[in-house]
Amino acid sequence: MEYLVMLPGPTNVPERVTRAMYTPTINHRSDDFVQLYEPCVEKTKKIFRTEGEAVCLSASGTGAVEASVINLIKNGDKVIIPVNGEFSGRLAQMLSWAGANVVKLETEPGRNATFDQVKEAFDNNKDIKAFYCVWNETSTGTMINYLDRIKNLTSRNDSYYVVDGVSIVGGEDLQMDKWGIDIAMTGAQKAFAAPPGISPICVNARTKKYMMANPPNSMYFNLSRYFKYYDESKHTPFTPALPLLYAYHEALNIILEEGLDNRIKRHRICSDALYSGLSAIGLTPFAQKDSRSTVVIALNYLDGLEDKIFRDTLAQKFRVLVAGGFGDLKGKVFRVGCMGEVNKYHVMRTISAISSTLAMMGYDTDAKAGLKIAEEKLKAL
Repeated sequence: MEYLVMLPGPTNVPERVTRAMYTPTINHRSDDFVQLYEPCVEKTKKIFRTEGEAVCLSASGTGAVEASVINLIKNGDKVIIPVNGEFSGRLAQMLSWAGANVVKLETEPGRNATFDQVKEAFDNNKDIKAFYCVWNETSTGTMINYLDRIKNLTSRNDSYYVVDGVSIVGGEDLQMDKWGIDIAMTGAQKAFAAPPGISPICVNARTKKYMMANPPNSMYFNLSRYFKYYDESKHTPFTPALPLLYAYHEALNIILEEGLDNRIKRHRICSDALYSGLSAIGLTPFAQKDSRSTVVIALNYLDGLEDKIFRDTLAQKFRVLVAGGFGDLKGKVFRVGCMGEVNKYHVMRTISAISSTLAMMGYDTDAKAGLKIAEEKLKAL
């Protein structure tokens, strides 16, 4: 029996997407490649809702994030970034390595910096080069809810606005151009429901101009090279992961066939059902209510519950995969992904399996109550 992959990435991959990889190899310097890559670029831009440029990097999501840093940030640049978990901490480290003067808005895990805290940082720092944020902090199950307001701050001095959307684009609403976002990226293995290995990064016109004039000391992640090759021939400067691009393209087709608004609604309904159902069986969400993610549900472990035994039992007995905690949260929380093709079946089976695993380990749970409230929430689909 196959696993039900309820990780915060990689996620379950639809059969259509898997089959798309079984395609004979083509020449990546040919018209055949243009017929594959150009639609990937154009459809990616539709999902990011941008008229800017899109580069479909053959890399992990971290590669796309790092590309955003090394192509924009120079030594001495001042950057504001909220930090409340593993991935925002990593991004702050990348910025520091690039020579930035990093203004960190640190909050405890499970809670986001407020918009007022971000505004205060802009008020106190008039020479900001960029604002970076991890939209969805996968390690803690938190999500920033004020992306549409940041441009009111960055527009003061034309500072750049960069959104790490690695684990959420395609599962939540992103209006890149409307919200004044200069750079955004994601990972194909998350809400796009494609295999790992393709990570698109989108850049608007003014940021492209800056990057072309100020290329970094990097060969592979030098985005100006990608822009140049695409403008001249619709090619990439280096050999791309061709099978993964075929899979990625099919995943884009599935997203656009469903419609972005429908897809976002489905993710929100399923996450509401998971939060409600898992709470009803006796678990508590880790993140503060006003900061909770709609694509990653982080849950506190019950007293005495051992992380590895719980997740191994869930995987071996019920074939459901969930993730453990990161860093200081290791052994304290586990995380359930709600992304990609998540639907009624995924939600109900996950709640049932978690409840049964807890019961096997000696904990009293009310599976009936959890399934009942989840089923009620899922009627909205």
